[in-house]
Amino acid sequence: MKKIFLTICAAILMMTSPARAEIFIDNFILWTAHRDELIDEYTLKHYGKICREIVPQAVVVHWTAFGTLESVWKYFYAEEMPDDEGRLNVASQFIVDRDGTIWRLMPETKFARHIIGYNHCAIGIENVGGYNGREDLTEEQLAANVRLIKYLHEKYPTIKYVFGHYQQGKARASGLFIENVPDYYAIKTDPGPKFMRGLREQLEKDGLTFYDE
Repeated sequence: MKKIFLTICAAILMMTSPARAEIFIDNFILWTAHRDELIDEYTLKHYGKICREIVPQAVVVHWTAFGTLESVWKYFYAEEMPDDEGRLNVASQFIVDRDGTIWRLMPETKFARHIIGYNHCAIGIENVGGYNGREDLTEEQLAANVRLIKYLHEKYPTIKYVFGHYQQGKARASGLFIENVPDYYAIKTDPGPKFMRGLREQLEKDGLTFYDE
């Protein structure tokens, strides 16, 4: 029995790309036909079309402003908003912990609700931190975001833009913004200019477009 177990483990390791294994851990949130129905409702209302899958053209960087990696994952896990039944819950494709550990919450091209106007084309990265609006993200998180964005850019050459949630207004220059609901907007400060400056310094040479902090 032990020999069989070791053989299975070896087979799994052989099937897993070393580069991928070093970047993130899969820990998917709940996904049933109901989430697809909620996505259909949301995207028809806000974009005028059903959009369960995206063609990634941007990466949007966030901070969670509360909780731990595990508690944020649990919050995103529900298909409906915990405090507003019947509405699609917020989520991002990735969460990065304080020590740089990355969890992938869904396949990268699945639709996630994380930023008004860009969900139809943007992959979201949440970073645990930003408590009380403080720019407290770690060097480990910065390094993890750099690795992850490099991985995503290589995998999806359609990605041209990287911006922070607080830069959503400036990012309209990309031409990607779509929002059919009037006055649907939220002022954001995450993940802060310092963090975005660090990403820009390390990634702009890769041909990605950033916006002034």
